[in-house]
Amino acid sequence: MDTKERREQLLQLLKQSQVPLTGTALANKLGVSRQVIVGDIAILRAAGVNVYATPLGYVIPVLQSTAVTTHFACRHGRDRMGEELAIIIDNGGKVLNVIVDHPVYGEIKASLMLSSRRELADFLRDSANSGAEPLSVITGGVHLHMVEASSEVILQKIEQELRTAGILVE
Repeated sequence: MDTKERREQLLQLLKQSQVPLTGTALANKLGVSRQVIVGDIAILRAAGVNVYATPLGYVIPVLQSTAVTTHFACRHGRDRMGEELAIIIDNGGKVLNVIVDHPVYGEIKASLMLSSRRELADFLRDSANSGAEPLSVITGGVHLHMVEASSEVILQKIEQELRTAGILVE
């Protein structure tokens, strides 16, 4: 298979998947190295394909046409990261990303794409095992999450629960 065919197959695998696919899994499926997949993803992005690299793997998000989104400004330490994300997920939200405003580099954004307790558990485990600090450490715990939900009512419920937990920045 040539490069063009491989990239077309890669794109189809990503479009058909309901869950994120790791670079290793894609490499095994297509018979190439993980680094080749990383390069192919970069080429697909340059061509305008909306591919997210999440902690769980690569994904092409399928946004529901009725979905609504908002940003929640939050503040907490690493010890409350799981609680915050669980509040959002348990109330019907999908955490699309985390954003911090770095004093030198400006906005730094990382895709999360978390919508279930299992994805959250995997994310928290990987975060703990990596030893890396969350992005919010550079802003004293202050960060934004873009959250998607099926209705404004769900977003309002999430906002109230974050407020009650003392996580929402007012």
